[in-house]
Amino acid sequence: MNPHFPAFKRIIKNPVLFKFFVFQKLSAAFWAGLSIAHFDEKSCGVRVKLSWFNQNPFRSMYFAVEAMATEMSCGMLAFGQVYKRQPAVSMLVEKLEAKFVKKATGVIIFTCEDGEALRDTVNEALANPEGTKLQVTSIGRNQAGEIVAEFVFTWTFKAKNL
Repeated sequence: MNPHFPAFKRIIKNPVLFKFFVFQKLSAAFWAGLSIAHFDEKSCGVRVKLSWFNQNPFRSMYFAVEAMATEMSCGMLAFGQVYKRQPAVSMLVEKLEAKFVKKATGVIIFTCEDGEALRDTVNEALANPEGTKLQVTSIGRNQAGEIVAEFVFTWTFKAKNL
């Protein structure tokens, strides 16, 4: 595990520091109303509530807001593993696949449970000058626990100056 992960986790779990982090680094997520439902080394859940600001003309959540929330659920886990690493590790979404199962209304929580795989992949990137890739999944569920969307991201990681 990244020895700096606990420091990053403290930022994400503190409501004030999290809002500042999101406003500074992910301003669109700030305005869309994304928040952290849970966060640890293994999983991250991102909450988003349907509002006038993030809805489409059909009174459901705009697909881009869903994509943003699901990317954040995976990205926070990845960012926690690259946070303050030496050498620094770059991360980038290479590919996104999405399946929309049900209309997204109310409160949706997008959860990624691939934290351990992300940790291992970042560690591998530090040892491999070519970098590494990993597919991770995030699933969005409504308040009834029903799946509304499934996303698969391919993330790439590469250590800088190797």
